[in-house]
Amino acid sequence: MSTNPYGTTPPTTTAAVAYDVLDPHEHRWFAEPTRKVGPGFTTALFVAQLVFFVALLGPAIVGIAVKVDSIVPEAQRTSAVALVAGFGAAAAFVANVLFGRLSDRTTSRWGRRRPWIVGGTVVMTLAFVVMALGTTVPMVTLGWFLAQIGANAALAPFVATLADQVPRAQRGKIAAALGMAQNVGIYGGTLVAQFFQDQLLIMFVGPAVLAIVAMGVYAFVLPDQVLPTKPASMSLREWVTTFWVSPRRHPDFALAWWSRFLVILATFMFTTFRLFYMQDRIGLDAGDAVAAVSTGVLIYTVVLLAVSPVAGWISDRTGRRKVFVAGSTLIFAVGTLMLTQASTVGQFYAVEAVLGLAYGIYVGVDLALVVDVLPNPDDSGKDLGVFNMANAIPQTLAPALGGVLLAVNSATNQNYDLLLWVAGIASVIGALVVLPIKKVR
Repeated sequence: MSTNPYGTTPPTTTAAVAYDVLDPHEHRWFAEPTRKVGPGFTTALFVAQLVFFVALLGPAIVGIAVKVDSIVPEAQRTSAVALVAGFGAAAAFVANVLFGRLSDRTTSRWGRRRPWIVGGTVVMTLAFVVMALGTTVPMVTLGWFLAQIGANAALAPFVATLADQVPRAQRGKIAAALGMAQNVGIYGGTLVAQFFQDQLLIMFVGPAVLAIVAMGVYAFVLPDQVLPTKPASMSLREWVTTFWVSPRRHPDFALAWWSRFLVILATFMFTTFRLFYMQDRIGLDAGDAVAAVSTGVLIYTVVLLAVSPVAGWISDRTGRRKVFVAGSTLIFAVGTLMLTQASTVGQFYAVEAVLGLAYGIYVGVDLALVVDVLPNPDDSGKDLGVFNMANAIPQTLAPALGGVLLAVNSATNQNYDLLLWVAGIASVIGALVVLPIKKVR
């Protein structure tokens, strides 16, 4: 029988949910919401996600490369981008886990999530000012490091509101909308970078200011939960083991984890250096390269948005997951290797369509596979936190590994063939490790 850890009077909350203690360490969990969210909440959530990702991913996809290109010699730019992106990804890895847990335990009268959602977005915006005005690689690196801390301090609690507020019957629909907002945000970010590549302060800071507004509106609409008392302290061991799942006891989860790790590694090994690829291999100048990347991302996004819901629907109808995840990952590997043969902008666009097809199928089914193999449904938040590491860790490794591969037998750091072959092989392995999973077909 569940008990109320706060005594006879439940905590004040506008979400009208129950409070349970589900483990001996007194980690608090809210009961699943049953009241459907309305269109106002859904619209604010969608817009906040869209504007936030435009603000964050413009710098991530193009802005860092443009900024580095303006302050270092050509021979040093790939290593500089690897440094900036690597430190930022490391910050994202730590901050996502840390602030997600901190927001669970926040006792502010403004709620558990609101302070972090708004405060983190403000920190991200101020960090982008540092990046835009920075004149050295260390200053840009510091700015991106702080931006990732702020962004993940906002994003982890933001995503947690899906579990806080949205009942099970609506989660698929809302989660799909968030996925679309994120991918449209990627394209929006590249457009901002294209239009304002010569006005770095506007490129970095303008969308982030709008993100503060959008997140503020969502925080106002959000019926956030309030904890009236401070939860019991957690030991260092509890903090660490909260985000650990034994691969020996749960091999299916481990295989899914490694598949995601390898796919994300392959993706970021190329996208980190995509702008330079367009300049060095396709032969475009900086302005045309930014425009080509923007168009390529548009093609990729349109194809992804078209196939993702179809793949998810077919997977649900047939009850099969592995064939879609493994097959899409193999298609992604083929697309990556096709880049070794591309020599024109048109060929690059064709490859972007192939990659969009592959990743659209992947994102339409992979999360369903992961949920199917979660070790314990009662610990889904913790286990999905562990799974998020498969997204964050390769983003830390990919820029550094890619920088090393580009430098092999190339005085100008342009060994793109080696980079793309390693990325393609990683994708193939990512497809193969899905096949031994037993809990799903």
